[in-house]
Amino acid sequence: MKGKAWKFGDDVNTDEIIPARYLNTIDPDELAAHCMENADPEFAKKVQPGDIIVGGANFGCGSSREHAPIAIKGAGVSCVIARTFARIFFRNCINTGLPILACPEAADEIRAGDEIEIDLAGGRIKDLTQGRDYTTEPFPKEMQDIIAAGGLMNFVKQSIT
Repeated sequence: MKGKAWKFGDDVNTDEIIPARYLNTIDPDELAAHCMENADPEFAKKVQPGDIIVGGANFGCGSSREHAPIAIKGAGVSCVIARTFARIFFRNCINTGLPILACPEAADEIRAGDEIEIDLAGGRIKDLTQGRDYTTEPFPKEMQDIIAAGGLMNFVKQSIT
């Protein structure tokens, strides 16, 4: 994965990721049009496929809506890096097939606009702009398989056919 970093702070909640007024759909394209609207009104218009969100501590806190990772993934974001993730958001990301990495050092040091390259299986993050490398614990193979399948439901469907 490779893309430009979009930087956000601590405690980015699910209402900032996808405002509640748009929860009447689960269509990824419709949700993507309003992704991060309450945190950065221009995000959905400027984000490019493959870009990466970098957040602070407790990213994805708030309500347990799966709409949040669906909106992020629908916007074309390839991965979210943060200091820490809210537990239910973490699980919803896996369930919907959105890769996420907890790496406090990378989350602190990566700047908005930096070009980032990620090796999800190896748990490696490279900030190509600053020439810095970070290591975090890679996902277990089972979780990598769920992400590769595009989410838990797709993984289950593939497993039973």
